[in-house]
Amino acid sequence: MEEKILNTKKNGMAVLLGSLALYIAAILALIFGAVILDDGKLSGLALLIPGIIWILVGWIPFCGLKVLKPQEALVLTLFGKYIGTLKGEGFYFVNPFCAGVNPAAATKLSQSGDVDNGQQGLLSVLSNSGSAGVAVAQAAENGKKISLKIMTLSNSRQKINDCLGNPIEIGIAVMWRVVDTAKAVFNVDNYKEYLSLQCDTALRNIVRIYPYDVAPGVDTTGDGIADEGSLRGSSETVAQRIRDEIQSKVETAGIEILEARITYLAYAPEIAAVMLQRQQASAIIDARKMIVDGAVGMVEMALERLSERGTVQLDEERKAAMVSNLLVVLCGNKDAQPVVNSGSLY
Repeated sequence: MEEKILNTKKNGMAVLLGSLALYIAAILALIFGAVILDDGKLSGLALLIPGIIWILVGWIPFCGLKVLKPQEALVLTLFGKYIGTLKGEGFYFVNPFCAGVNPAAATKLSQSGDVDNGQQGLLSVLSNSGSAGVAVAQAAENGKKISLKIMTLSNSRQKINDCLGNPIEIGIAVMWRVVDTAKAVFNVDNYKEYLSLQCDTALRNIVRIYPYDVAPGVDTTGDGIADEGSLRGSSETVAQRIRDEIQSKVETAGIEILEARITYLAYAPEIAAVMLQRQQASAIIDARKMIVDGAVGMVEMALERLSERGTVQLDEERKAAMVSNLLVVLCGNKDAQPVVNSGSLY
C-alpha cells in the first residue's frame, strides 16, 4: 500500500463561504418566491423550488470540510477505496462522501500523545456550529485523525531470564512516530497494539542474549568470542539493539522507531536477596584484597627504611615477628591494642 498525499485540497474556506452564500440566496429565493406566488404568479415557483432543494441538501458540502492542526493526518476512503491522505495544517475540502479511517483511534496505551476518541471534538463542534451536518462530520473527523507527533510508549515491566537463566525485571521506553499513514492503517489491524506487541517481543529476544552483570565465557555479539557485554554495563548497546529489532518488525506498519531506552532494570524479587549477598561478598573480597596488598607494601617499605637508616638491626626471626605484628595491625577490622614489651624475645 503506497501513501498518496492530497496537496491540492486546501480550498475549504472558499467552499464554506460559497455554501453559506448559497444558503442566503436560497432563503431570499424562498421569500421572494412566496411573495410572487401570493400575487398569483406561477413564476414564483422558479425561485421557490430551487430554494427548497438547496435548504434540504445544501448541508452535504459541509461534510467535506476538514480542518487539520500541525502534525496531524487524515486517511480518506471513498466507498471502501483508499483515495489519499491529508497531511499538514490547513482547511480542506474533499468529497463529502469520503470517510476517515483510523482503526487505532480508540486504543489507549501507556504512552503520550494518544488521539482521543472524538468526544471532546464532538462537544467543541456542537457548541460552536449551527449546522447538524457539520457537527456530525467534524465529530467523526476528530476521532479518525492520526497523530504524526513523536510519542513515547512505556510498556509494563517484563520478567525475563537472562543468558545465565537468572530472572530479571526490565522496562523500556520507546520513542516512535507514524511516517506512512497508509501502511499504518491498512497493513496492520491496529498499529498501536501491533507496536506494543513487537516491543515486548524484541525486548525478550535481546535481553536473553546478555547476562545481568559481566560473566566469563559469554558471547553477546555473536562473533564466537567471549566479551564483557552485560545488561547493567552495556545499557547503550542493549538499547540500540532493541531499537533496531523493533524497527525491523514495524517497518511494514509505517512506523519509525527513533529511540529505545531502558527505564528499569533489577533482579526479580525471588533472587534479589541472594544476588545482593553475592555482590556484597564480592565487594568484601575485593576490599580485603586491596587492604592486604596495601599492608604488604607498607611492611616492605618499613623494613627498607629501617635497613637504609640503620635505626635497628633485625635478624630474620625479629623481622618475621615485626611483619606479623604489622600485618595484624594493618589488616585487622578493629583498632590494635598496644602492648609494651620491655624484655627480650629470647
